[in-house]
Amino acid sequence: MGKGTPLRGLSSPFKCVSSFARGLLVLLLFPMGPTAQNSKACALQCPPKSSCVNGNACRCDPGFISSSGEIFTDPLESCDDINECGPPSPVYCGSSADCQNTEGGYHCTCSPGFEPTSGATIFQNESENTCQGDGITSWEEGSTNWKVRGHSEERNLIRPGQSLTPFFVSPDVDECNSGKHQCDNSTVCVNTVGSYTCHCRQGWVPKPGFRDKQMTTICEEILFPTWTAPPGIKSQAPSHFFKRIQDLGRNFSSASVLNTVRDLLQEMGDLLENPRDLKTLPLSEQRFVVTNLLFGLENVLRGVSKALPKGSWTFSSSAGIEVSLEVQAPSYRNITLTQNRTEMMLTWDTVHDPGDSGLAVVGLLSTPGMHRFLAEAPLVLDAEEPANLHETHRGLLQETSHILLSDVISAFITNKDAENLKSPVTFVFQHSVTPGPRQKVHCVYWERGQNGSGHWDTRGCWVTSTRDNNTTCQCTHLSIFAVLMAHYSVQEEDPALTVITYVGLSLSLLCLLLAALTFLLCKAIQNTSTSLHLQLSLCLFLAHLLFLTAIDRTENKVLCAIIAGALHYLYLASFTWMLLVGLHLFLSARNLMVVNYSSVNRFMKKAMFPVGYGVPAVIVAISAASRPRLYGTPTSCWLHSEKGFKWGFLGPVCAIFSVNLAFFLMTLWILKSRLCSLNSEVSTLQNTRMLTFKATAQLFILGCTWSLGILQVGPAAHVMSYLFTIINSLQGVFIFLVHCLLSKQVREQYRNWLRIKKTKAESENYTLSSRTMSDCKHSEET
Repeated sequence: MGKGTPLRGLSSPFKCVSSFARGLLVLLLFPMGPTAQNSKACALQCPPKSSCVNGNACRCDPGFISSSGEIFTDPLESCDDINECGPPSPVYCGSSADCQNTEGGYHCTCSPGFEPTSGATIFQNESENTCQGDGITSWEEGSTNWKVRGHSEERNLIRPGQSLTPFFVSPDVDECNSGKHQCDNSTVCVNTVGSYTCHCRQGWVPKPGFRDKQMTTICEEILFPTWTAPPGIKSQAPSHFFKRIQDLGRNFSSASVLNTVRDLLQEMGDLLENPRDLKTLPLSEQRFVVTNLLFGLENVLRGVSKALPKGSWTFSSSAGIEVSLEVQAPSYRNITLTQNRTEMMLTWDTVHDPGDSGLAVVGLLSTPGMHRFLAEAPLVLDAEEPANLHETHRGLLQETSHILLSDVISAFITNKDAENLKSPVTFVFQHSVTPGPRQKVHCVYWERGQNGSGHWDTRGCWVTSTRDNNTTCQCTHLSIFAVLMAHYSVQEEDPALTVITYVGLSLSLLCLLLAALTFLLCKAIQNTSTSLHLQLSLCLFLAHLLFLTAIDRTENKVLCAIIAGALHYLYLASFTWMLLVGLHLFLSARNLMVVNYSSVNRFMKKAMFPVGYGVPAVIVAISAASRPRLYGTPTSCWLHSEKGFKWGFLGPVCAIFSVNLAFFLMTLWILKSRLCSLNSEVSTLQNTRMLTFKATAQLFILGCTWSLGILQVGPAAHVMSYLFTIINSLQGVFIFLVHCLLSKQVREQYRNWLRIKKTKAESENYTLSSRTMSDCKHSEET
């Protein structure tokens, strides 16, 4: 198994097989171990040399580590001994001493020829080193034995049968005390056996191109990192804050680092406690400022904390902002930081840069005041999350709302590559809210976003366990984290509605195709009205066809976005042509008594194509340019509901069916007055029922019945869903029925087409029979 790579994202059958195989292997491998007996309350069977953490994770014992780090959830992991003495060795026993690795630990012993003056034969580090001796002073000529003289006795260094080239070791020369070193003034000389190294002073770091603890090391004093105000924001509260930050930067020195950290937290706490006009800014600008504050404070703390002395530090402000810092030399031991009901666990090999022998810093910052600015920020789920939720609920995911369960915390380390950590970092968040059946807890981090205003994201973080009052997360990167609970409104799938949708749209596709062919081929009815209905039929046909075949093609995000954009355009174009049909109907009724309709026809011919296809194109272009990532959702290729993006479709649609309803009512009023003014002979020729039916059908053709979608609330929502689905999926049927089957001219054209076919068939039959008769007569004569 790859290092630090959990098995996620497999299909459901493979998940089941994988879980069963792992459980079986755990029973076979660890049935009798002490850990198995002592972790009955643990959901995970921990291997030897480990113990259970939070009920469903394992932690290696001190001195041991797994391939995934200190904390792991894979039962097939094993805890192996850490070789503290192996390269790169973080253990320094001092001069004249050697490191000896043991299972789960290590110890130091004096080198051959040296003995401890304290009498302790083993010790742990350089500070306990008391080794002294004269070194190798004699060689027994003609023998294979080295004679080593210590303080009390002579003893053999090499057993008989071994041979080495003779050499002599003289007592070590302390270059640091004798002044024979060449360390720069910015460093401190540290003596080693036979040599020396130059260490940066407290509060200093190596200059670019130099490394610490080398003979050529040159250092420079730690500087206050650059932190500037976000551009384009006009607000007095942030401006005052950044002026104070500039003052702290000018007065900063490594000697004043403790006061600087305290002042930083206090200034941030004052701003969050009393944001003043910051709260009056638009939400996007508020989040833009807060994103700058979060990442800026993290960057400054990461920089100035290197000037802190070695050890553990905790700072806090009166507003509740707190930071815990661990400043240590690189080692293999694990780190646990706790801050405001949040715990972070990681290993030191995750913290420091490879090859950096200087001090490493890890910090955990809690900013409770950020909650008010980030609680309602948008949430972007990883691609796997909606699929898992859909599989769990067996329904269609609708709108989501979420609340923050924890404080906003920031985790940072001196390792510059915090985006791709060697092993995942574990967080344990305490919270008081218990998730419900349609609520899911997410481990999220704050993503800057393209515009800098930021959003919550789940990529690279996952929940390993969640209980009533705590959630355990693991992340492969460090950033600004929180735990939030999302509430999913899940619309359970209705098989009947699905059948009605597919049958109705399929029938509409057939009718729309027949209607379009009729409008194209039937010359007797070709006019402005049929041209409008032809374009409406074509747009509806393409929209329904794309909806049936590609609405759920969410595997490829780019393709899904293109499908969503095409559906957006085709349905908007369909509604725009419905608007033009309603306008033409109203203008025709208004000019009913006018013999010459040329003015209406000229206006419609000039306006219909630019309006019918141009207006939808402009709306879609503006939507795509402003928020292209909101085309396509995790469950369907349609518009995302985030930031009211769906109103790019709903707004024009609501406006069109409102205008069309007004056109329809005015048309009925005009027709009523005109029909009343006609003489009785003409009125008796009118089929009242047919006119009433056609007028009513115009409501469906003009799209006014889409208003039923607004009424899908409350107790009548289920009934309205059925009415909306049935009526609007049959829109193509109404167009074919009213403008084709109920048109006398079209029916006559259909009869002519059928008569021609029938005549041709009869003619062919007559010709065939005539030939047969003639052949028969010819045979009789012969």
